[in-house]
Amino acid sequence: MDAIDPDDPRPASQQIANQLRAAILTRKIAPGEKLPSGPQLVERYGVAKATAEQAIRILRDEGLVISRKGSGVYVRERTERPVGLRPHIERAFEAAAVTIDFAGFSGETLHGAIAEPLDRIREGRLRPDALTIRLLVPDASIPWSLPARTDDLSDSPAFRRRATRIMERHALAIVDAVHELSELGLVATANAQVRVFPAVPLFKLYVLNGEQAFFGYYPVREHKLELDSETTAIWDLMGKDATLFQHATDADLESSSSQFVKQSQMWFESIWTSVARDYR
Repeated sequence: MDAIDPDDPRPASQQIANQLRAAILTRKIAPGEKLPSGPQLVERYGVAKATAEQAIRILRDEGLVISRKGSGVYVRERTERPVGLRPHIERAFEAAAVTIDFAGFSGETLHGAIAEPLDRIREGRLRPDALTIRLLVPDASIPWSLPARTDDLSDSPAFRRRATRIMERHALAIVDAVHELSELGLVATANAQVRVFPAVPLFKLYVLNGEQAFFGYYPVREHKLELDSETTAIWDLMGKDATLFQHATDADLESSSSQFVKQSQMWFESIWTSVARDYR
């Protein structure tokens, strides 16, 4: 029987879901393969039927599995699927050494997604040994090709100033929160850093613990804003409307999913160590 850790504060259903998720992402349970049935999970983990059903429900809500009436529950054929970032960020914090690399426009989504795990560290419910967060954002001190004014596609310094305020509100808040954990002695090694680079990304990228990559393109849409007391129409990059797709390293290091994670990490490192510079 697989073990449920009685000292783990998480519910048994969450622990079962975590073990099954790990098996799916490492392809120990392959795409298209059937998951153990409810009675099998009950027997394997020594839990109630409702607990086993809740574990499957968690995986179904995450889009990892699908139910086929009268047949059972199966791993989705495609792992590169639209996903929600928050639950994956929260699980990444369960590792002993947590690393999050972000490349994108402002870090606003990341700021919201890490709020819960940072609170859990402050409460003592999570205790990673190390935490490193790196953020790559566009350099707002130089003209941008996008976002741009809709009338003539020209750069808008006022928009760049506005974007800088948004970035600072979120990215620098992440830096402060992580450094606070270090100062309080809650994480032995904790560091967060923002660097700017001379391009505006048309996508957002997250690499979690070097094992998962989340990638999505920014839709470009017209957006009317008050800039310098004037209503200005801008072709804007709509980060909140970006659809993220997940790629995870699996047992086959040559698979497309494993290679995507590897190449994403290599791309991030190349920008971080070459053309990027520390913000402030």
